[in-house]
Amino acid sequence: MDRLESMAVFVRAVDLGSFAAAATALDLSGPMVGKHVRFLEERLGMRLINRTTRRQSLTDFGRAYYERCRLVLAEAEAADALAADQLAEPRGKLRVTMPAHFGRHCVTPVLLKLAGQYPMLQLDLSLSDRFADLAEDGFDLAIRTGGLDDKAGVIARRLARQDMVVCAAPSYLEIHGEPRRIEDLADHQAIVYHRPGMIVQPWLFPREGQTALEVTPNGRLRLDDLDAIADAAVDGMGLAWLPYWLARKRIQAGTLVELLPDQPRYPYDCHALWLRTPHLSLKVRLAVDALAAALPKMMAPTDGLRSLRRDVPVPYEGG
Repeated sequence: MDRLESMAVFVRAVDLGSFAAAATALDLSGPMVGKHVRFLEERLGMRLINRTTRRQSLTDFGRAYYERCRLVLAEAEAADALAADQLAEPRGKLRVTMPAHFGRHCVTPVLLKLAGQYPMLQLDLSLSDRFADLAEDGFDLAIRTGGLDDKAGVIARRLARQDMVVCAAPSYLEIHGEPRRIEDLADHQAIVYHRPGMIVQPWLFPREGQTALEVTPNGRLRLDDLDAIADAAVDGMGLAWLPYWLARKRIQAGTLVELLPDQPRYPYDCHALWLRTPHLSLKVRLAVDALAAALPKMMAPTDGLRSLRRDVPVPYEGG
């Protein structure tokens, strides 16, 4: 008998709890499942499963052997998939969840271009600020901005960093004056990002060798869309803390003014997340590589000098 095939039958019998269930799942006869297990036991000289007329249970050695078999089979599948990737193009459905605004303006255009390159690739994109669970919600990939919570079994790769800037309309500054220091922000009205069930997030300002300074602004207006916040700022409704890539055109046009020119910009990290797997599928790998190549160009500040870069350990596995 083939050893890998027998391992696969043994693992399936353990997973399903009986030889009969494994036989049905694998389209084998019950006695054939038993033959595969006995083949392994005779080869190893050790009993794997204690069998009675009513139940079966793993021996201590059988439990350890089962775990090793799972690893061996996973590596074998990964090796086969690696070869298949070299001969094929990405195909099938790629399910991605991403923040609504960042996804609409930055992520979606990159993925649509990728889909244009590969006709067999299907996109299923969810643009929502709700944090979806990769496993429970069935997503292949998640795009996140900002900090990450530690979660086992998830790989994270940093794609880019988006600088955050405080800005306001000239009309607002004519009436209320311009803040010169971070401490001056307390004297101004702000337009803040907020969505139901979420506390108002502080504005962050990096400090060399220290944790970022957190400032919670006085927010009379609370909106859950960054474009709407930028538009309200242009209308003179208050200060806004926005990604520079979003505010850039408005700043260049003079409808917004970047404030606190001596203060380094806070760089928000953008990550791609996926579940740990023995072999990363071709469609996910190509999507992550495409985003990692395109997003830094979108995020790049024109002056390049205001950002205080930092290397903060990411509480996810991978890089």
